[in-house]
Amino acid sequence: MIRVICNQETFVYNAYHMVKAFYPSETVTSSVDEKASNYVTVEFAEDGTDGQKEAMIEIADRQTNDMPAEKSAMKKYLDRMLYKKLSEQSGRTLAWGILMGVRPTKIAMRKLEEGMTQETFVPWFQKENLVSEEKAHLAWQIAGREKKLLDQLDYENGYSLYVGIPFCPTVCSYCSFSSGALGDWEHRVEDYLAALMKELEAIARMSEGRKADTIYMGGGTPTTLNADQLDRLLTCIDRHFVREGLLEFTVEAGRPDSITKEKLQVLRNHGINRISINPQSMQQKTLDTIGRKHTVEQVYEAFHMARKLGFDNINMDIIAGLPGETPEDMEDTLRQIALLGPDNLTVHSLAIKRAAKMGQEEREGKRLTIIQDEIGTMVEMAGNKARQMGLFPYYLYRQKNIAGNFENVGYAKVDKAGIYNILIMEEKQSIIAAGAGASTKIVLKEPVINPESKKKKKTSLIRQENVKAIDAYISRVDEMIERKGEWLWR
Repeated sequence: MIRVICNQETFVYNAYHMVKAFYPSETVTSSVDEKASNYVTVEFAEDGTDGQKEAMIEIADRQTNDMPAEKSAMKKYLDRMLYKKLSEQSGRTLAWGILMGVRPTKIAMRKLEEGMTQETFVPWFQKENLVSEEKAHLAWQIAGREKKLLDQLDYENGYSLYVGIPFCPTVCSYCSFSSGALGDWEHRVEDYLAALMKELEAIARMSEGRKADTIYMGGGTPTTLNADQLDRLLTCIDRHFVREGLLEFTVEAGRPDSITKEKLQVLRNHGINRISINPQSMQQKTLDTIGRKHTVEQVYEAFHMARKLGFDNINMDIIAGLPGETPEDMEDTLRQIALLGPDNLTVHSLAIKRAAKMGQEEREGKRLTIIQDEIGTMVEMAGNKARQMGLFPYYLYRQKNIAGNFENVGYAKVDKAGIYNILIMEEKQSIIAAGAGASTKIVLKEPVINPESKKKKKTSLIRQENVKAIDAYISRVDEMIERKGEWLWR
């Protein structure tokens, strides 16, 4: 047990997640005590499972003379102090230093746009945020590739469209997305599609005179729909959205056990130019453990089928740190993926979210053993193998509760990078989202007072969330449409 006590609410988020990153298998609690003499206190119990002894870390007494007065500078000062103390206590370092829940490439992109050079950025980034030299170089390289791709977009009149399908063959044990097993929802799929197409038609009307730069159909697993349902949905999109100048149309085929030749042919007929076939692991024992009902053989079959039908931009996802896997397992997974030769490879570090089944098991005392050094080895192996395959890093993001405090990186051939993935991270163009749990991000031309912020601060980005529950979305789709009409294209 580790207790994090802060004397201001504003310090809690970073302090909690930094402690959790250093001690991922520990139960960590946080609280605010406005009367505490120290800005941050970390109390360690003596029965820790990560090997720490009973101890206490106290950060910055209220009387500290060199404490910055400005709030953001004060937070960074405390983060650095806490990081150094935790590093001494644990004997560990974190690859991304004090960055918690931050998109590192956004910082790199901003500095690139300000005219900073790589030679200046790397040492500055290391010193400012205590990141490793390797990660500083990675952030800069990705920012440069992102900028070249984003320069193709029409920020004035363009936008991206997300279409959400919240059904999967089964729900994986590590997942907390707002999706449900198809077997539980098969009787409502037609109702869902009717609501979804109604929302898409409304978005098209509201976006008249503008064009989509990218379209992304995700979920869930869109290919849980049958071929006829897929065809009807894609026909709706073709009818209502301008395809001229569309740079990318991605469909997450995702689960190999949901892919058939008939469905892939439907995607080809509608001009889909990028798909995902996601094994997560090529180890059958792991697939069985995490609730993926497909076999390794089905991955091969689906991939070869897609190639024969002419798909020349295929992404594959894998996860580093899945239960029971070793670096040797990752090495074999990478070997098998290299034999297939995908055009994109997305490497995730396992994140255990509160709603996920694994997270629930951990809270009940069934400890998830996470060995940071092994996760780091797997991530490094994947990066090296990707480069050997002619794939280069083009986007990066991080999550709360990510194992080993690492990152998720997308690798791609030079002309095959997923533009939509970059837009999600950089937030430079509006993404209009339809479907249950879909999140719209509206980039405003002029900052306005954010109506959803308690502090009412000015913002250039408005987020609108559709309801997550499938039943609620079906019955409330008119409300979802009305919400968009309040802010779209202001």
